[in-house]
Amino acid sequence: MAGSSAGKVAVVTGAGSGIGRAVALAFQADGYNVSLAGRRIAELEATKALAVAGGGEMLAQACDVADALQVKSLFKATVQAFGRVDVLFNNAGIFAPPVPLEDLPVETWRQVVDVNLTGVFLCCQEAIRIMKKQTPKGGRIINNGSISAHVPRPLSASYTTTKHAITGLTKSIALDGRGHDIACGQIDIGNAMTVMTEPMARGHGALQADGTRKVEPRMDVSHVASAVLYMASLPLDTNVLSMTIKATEMPFEGRG
Repeated sequence: MAGSSAGKVAVVTGAGSGIGRAVALAFQADGYNVSLAGRRIAELEATKALAVAGGGEMLAQACDVADALQVKSLFKATVQAFGRVDVLFNNAGIFAPPVPLEDLPVETWRQVVDVNLTGVFLCCQEAIRIMKKQTPKGGRIINNGSISAHVPRPLSASYTTTKHAITGLTKSIALDGRGHDIACGQIDIGNAMTVMTEPMARGHGALQADGTRKVEPRMDVSHVASAVLYMASLPLDTNVLSMTIKATEMPFEGRG
């Protein structure tokens, strides 16, 4: 059965797998109508197929968040289908190969920045425009940062830089959203159990600061979905500005 958020509308980027899929399904089960965004429509349809009976509707839309025109189309279609936007979860992101900074091609750097930072900026722009005009006005933006927004992993300059930048963007939107009923917060996630983190749980594990590789603990991705749903459930006069959720025993506090 739908939860207390029946009729509200959420946009989730990177909704075709991992954290994005888990969060989108949590929103849908709670009653949200969910606009699923991602580059691979087949994966979005697979997410849609997992929707529970009695929850909200789901709309799958192919979108490269680094493309401004595609982002505009995403939000236009969302409003046409559901009438408004109450929550935006900026989740889409990519990594670069783990190479020394001096060996990282500038094209790869730009690709990571385009998706991880500019893509979030573009989605926030469209969401804010809608949230300011709709009735009732306002909404909530939740940005997926990373524990790399606090402490980098080795050979991750482009990814880490974008996640630090997301923190600045989150705080700027949280400030500028005052007076418009727009709240903005960031969730920093460490070692959720997804396909992306499988290598760190088997074989040689994940690269550590001292150059060794170690298998690292992971946590069920459903806990991340529950945390995002909690952030979204708050009234707009209350905001979780920053939340860190991580596998308890992964190397973060005192990493390396």
